[in-house]
Amino acid sequence: MTRFSITPCSGSIGAEISGIDLSRPIDAATMGALRAAWLKHLVLVFVDQTIDGNAYMAFARLWGDPIEYPFVKGIEGYPEIIAVRKLEHERVNFGGVWHSDTTYLPVPPMASMLLAQELPPAGGDTIFANMYAAYDALSEGFKDTLASLRGVNTSALADVSKTREDTMNSQGGAGRPALVAEHPVVRTHPETGRKALFVNQAHTARFSGWTEAESKPLLEYLFAHQVRAEFCFRVRWRPGMLAIWDNRCAQHYPVNDYHGYRRVMHRITLAGTVPA
Repeated sequence: MTRFSITPCSGSIGAEISGIDLSRPIDAATMGALRAAWLKHLVLVFVDQTIDGNAYMAFARLWGDPIEYPFVKGIEGYPEIIAVRKLEHERVNFGGVWHSDTTYLPVPPMASMLLAQELPPAGGDTIFANMYAAYDALSEGFKDTLASLRGVNTSALADVSKTREDTMNSQGGAGRPALVAEHPVVRTHPETGRKALFVNQAHTARFSGWTEAESKPLLEYLFAHQVRAEFCFRVRWRPGMLAIWDNRCAQHYPVNDYHGYRRVMHRITLAGTVPA
């Protein structure tokens, strides 16, 4: 087993991993220890990596099955790797709102990975939030209210749709129909058995059987509650940094504070299971 260190990034979520070279094969014992750390901390950040597309894909396959993103084409030679980019002239960043990835799909992803390629001199951080902690902090009465609710998630909400427009237009993805899926507002993690809030500002439009107007006050309360400071930590990207997060129990927000500079990240999405 490879020796490596785990340094928690906050009291709630995230850990930095050092001492592992992802360009080399990883044995089963090391991978088991990494997955245990990931299930505990929800987000793992690997530092000081130099890997190509083949090594990136090989590492991703140790975690799960890479899948193609529904709205953006993959980079040349790697259909499962998309470039998440904001260029110097652009003002809107890709996915620039709090969200869990693609919850508008019937089977949302288990996890997502980002590998830093080009970074601005400052800014462009990503903030992560712990949805276990957000659920645990609710009163028992509120938990009972949420237990039977299902959220209607769509790819067409305006706040997030506009964050994809430049990328979709440049890659021929514009004009695709909206994707819609229902999921429990509180999901049970299939590996840990813990409960997590599973609504998000980017994609959850209303509760099943409710109108949008009826749903709005409760959803707005949950959206604000989910991202309280004590549930969060912030990744300050550096060259050679890779992060993997558990989409089943974590949300993220890419900060858009680097106008006039380029930021390019390579993302891989890993297949999940139907939320329950």
